[in-house]
Amino acid sequence: MFAIAARRLGYRIHVFCPEGDTPAAAVADRTFHAPYEDLDAVRDFAKTVSVVTFEFENVPSATSDACAEWVPVRPDGRVLHITQHRLREKGFLKDQGFPVTPFRAIGSLADLEAATRDLGLPGVLKTASFGYDGKGQRTLRNASEIPAAFAGLGGIEGIYEAFVDFALEVSVVGARTLDGTFAAFPVFENAHANHILDVTVSPARIAPELESAARELSRGILEALGVVGLLTVEMFVTRDGRLVVNELAPRTHNSGHLTLDACVSCQFEQQVRAVCGLPLGSTALRRPAAMANLLGDVWRHGPPRWEQALSDPDIKLHLYGKASARPGRKMGHLTATARTAEEAIAAVQGARARL
Repeated sequence: MFAIAARRLGYRIHVFCPEGDTPAAAVADRTFHAPYEDLDAVRDFAKTVSVVTFEFENVPSATSDACAEWVPVRPDGRVLHITQHRLREKGFLKDQGFPVTPFRAIGSLADLEAATRDLGLPGVLKTASFGYDGKGQRTLRNASEIPAAFAGLGGIEGIYEAFVDFALEVSVVGARTLDGTFAAFPVFENAHANHILDVTVSPARIAPELESAARELSRGILEALGVVGLLTVEMFVTRDGRLVVNELAPRTHNSGHLTLDACVSCQFEQQVRAVCGLPLGSTALRRPAAMANLLGDVWRHGPPRWEQALSDPDIKLHLYGKASARPGRKMGHLTATARTAEEAIAAVQGARARL
């Protein structure tokens, strides 16, 4: 989707990807297929382009550094280094005064036992790195679960976070240019199923002052990190009306996919504009909109009936071109715009059910 947006603006695209199944290859002018750790291949890639960006934060710092020897990397390696590791991320946010849930570093069973005493149960144990869509995390509800949960880390550094009693989850996709210009999309309200984003709606059904506060929180974080490009801030809205930062993603975000059909400029075009030095586009929402993810589970009974979903002329279908469908794998999404957020949600859920 980034490559398509870049192509529309007249750019040529080179892709570096360890996997052979990369949808961007169908759009790119050239694809480099090698492990991220093959720094000679990484440098060969960087020499062919004018700027590098990424759509996945779990890229080794050495890979980003190798690219930066030749061209700008946006966001830069420092942003990547902080946001790809939960302890570094939470520590940065806390040190900068941004609201986060209390947390502790976990390197031993004794650390976890002490953390649960200090922060209480329930709580969430996560791997400090290489986790997304619920991977590498577990909710602990009583002390008897502690030994098995620690063993589940498999020797990897962990982080234990106090449980947040939240009313809903929201996200803000913000963009920032080299000269510090900032723009944020309307706040997205997110509902998850099995730790994977299921449905997003915008505008979020929160008070206007909370929407403004979420955008300003996003602005502050992008400025503190010195981001050039896009960064998504995932937040909890607590039951007493506070915002607590959950995670950062230095890229476009699944919750922002509805911008493809609902906003003047989509998040992918905004990423192109930000990293290539163009003025940012309008983030205005044309109409209330909702998005429903399509996971590989949709294929479990055979090819989905796309014509049934598209029998509603207001539904838009986006398929990512991945070679194989697996349970839990994001294969595409549906979006709808409507008079109200509730009508948009009903439309995409109804279309997905008809598949």
